[in-house]
Amino acid sequence: MVINFDFGDLQAFLAVKETGSFHMAADRLNLSQPAVTRRVRKLEEALGSTLFERTTRAVKPTLAAKRLQVRAEAILEDAQETARAMRDESVAFAHQRNLVVTVATIPTVVSRVITPALAAFRTAGHKARIRVLDSDANEVTEAVAGGEADFGLCSIPAMDPGTVFEPLLDDRISLVAPIGHGLTGTELVNLSDLSDEPLILPARGTGNRLLIDEAMARAMVPLRWTYEVGRTATALEMVADGLGLALVPQSAIERARVAICALDLPDIRRPIGLLTRAGRADTAAAAALKQAIRSVAMG
Repeated sequence: MVINFDFGDLQAFLAVKETGSFHMAADRLNLSQPAVTRRVRKLEEALGSTLFERTTRAVKPTLAAKRLQVRAEAILEDAQETARAMRDESVAFAHQRNLVVTVATIPTVVSRVITPALAAFRTAGHKARIRVLDSDANEVTEAVAGGEADFGLCSIPAMDPGTVFEPLLDDRISLVAPIGHGLTGTELVNLSDLSDEPLILPARGTGNRLLIDEAMARAMVPLRWTYEVGRTATALEMVADGLGLALVPQSAIERARVAICALDLPDIRRPIGLLTRAGRADTAAAAALKQAIRSVAMG
């Protein structure tokens, strides 16, 4: 069933019904009399009923008009209530949005940078709520570029042309072993020493794996992995449980139950920095949190 009338038609009908005049209804609605007449006729055609008996002296509502009045009033009241609720929700959401800062970050820098930055942010008296999206580097880039996050803390420079990367620090990739492992007492571990060791590497396609593969290619030494994992936290747990050795970012090691080995290889470092969508203006809270992150990262 196609409903071929709208709220304006119902408003015109009620105005005529209440005033008993097309002319006075037009004045009430700030419309021309022909416009009111057209709206009422449109409603009559849609309902298939005559709503008013028109004479030169009066406009008399029909039985159909009397039956329609209650329903029309209810429909318009519901519509007005819905409009008020939507406006209230929009205002509340806009206010709430200004008090929320969404940060996309790679998990490995949470304890090194994000946690102390949030503590400093609170100490400075900022009250904004913080939403943390902890994802891999590619997802951080997508969240920033797509506007889901106010900004990001990432290990991949701006891959999306709509983002801007601000480098803050270099994060070394380190070799870690289970506590008490024989290599932990070695002054300098050679890559050849790893040939018989179960090695845990980041999954292909991740930023960390790309850095490691490039370093190995420059050293012309292939690495044979035993395990591939998607997240650094998983690699550290596996090392702590004695399943092997892993190459992981230094920033992720601080609280892990593992030992760091000195590796005889030129430093493998990944840049950590702030990622922002180009042209996006920071709220006061977002700008303050960014500055707290800069202070922690570069301090």
